[in-house]
Amino acid sequence: MKNSDIGLLMVAFVWGLTFVIVKESLFYISPFKFLFYRFSLSFLLLLGISIKKLKNITVKTVKYGSFIGIALFCGYGFQTVGLQYTTPANAGFITGLSVVIVPFLSFALLQKKPSIYSIIGVLCAVVGLFFLSFQQFDMNYGDFLVLLCAFSFAMHIILVGKYAPFYDPVLLTMVQIGMVALLSGVLSAGQSSVINATVIEALIVTALFATVMAFLVQNMAQKYTPPTRTAVVFAMEPVFAAVCSFLLIHEVFTVRKIIGCVLILAGMLITELKKQSDSKVKLKGKN
Repeated sequence: MKNSDIGLLMVAFVWGLTFVIVKESLFYISPFKFLFYRFSLSFLLLLGISIKKLKNITVKTVKYGSFIGIALFCGYGFQTVGLQYTTPANAGFITGLSVVIVPFLSFALLQKKPSIYSIIGVLCAVVGLFFLSFQQFDMNYGDFLVLLCAFSFAMHIILVGKYAPFYDPVLLTMVQIGMVALLSGVLSAGQSSVINATVIEALIVTALFATVMAFLVQNMAQKYTPPTRTAVVFAMEPVFAAVCSFLLIHEVFTVRKIIGCVLILAGMLITELKKQSDSKVKLKGKN
């Protein structure tokens, strides 16, 4: 495994770990207050990193970065609130469904027809979601919120794919994160919170490692690792979420949950491996 792949794998691990530590912190702080602190800190850190680039920022960068930021805010908002009512492992795997939702949102919004592999991947993921989340045909409220989070992150991926090629990625990301901080601050106004060691630990890990450093590592690693391989590596995120949930808070896994996790992961890999195959075909065609 290349150093760039190891870097991406560490990013996936940090993202998987955050499901557990964020859930623990929510006993002391409201979801939107937590998001406000997390993304404000991330914004300030990115502002410091990109201070020399600010002279190049344009109205369109702010406009489209804000659009992307709204989708990102919805994703983290639904996810963080959902974590109050579901387990970190469930949240990790359901969030991962964004990978298989993307092709169908692309078809609806951009008229890009999904492949048969995407359809198979979605079917696997939907069946897995049933095993993981439904009990007697009744979906847990937290799982439903995290499912909305997956749709929001899928929309975020589509918007980034549409606008990122035309604007500075660092400035675009800074605007996104600033928008998440702004909206979280509005919704958290008047909410009380207890700032203790658990909350501080969660804020440091999510703001510094899961947001700023993860973004920088991803950008550096993708100079050497193609996007399709990156997506497959990131499919390990929900697996890490499940492992961390088991090791740190002793979450119990039934056979039904294990089957659901395996099916969702299979759906994600089928979708992404097909994209990798398509990319190789295109590269051969160019040669």
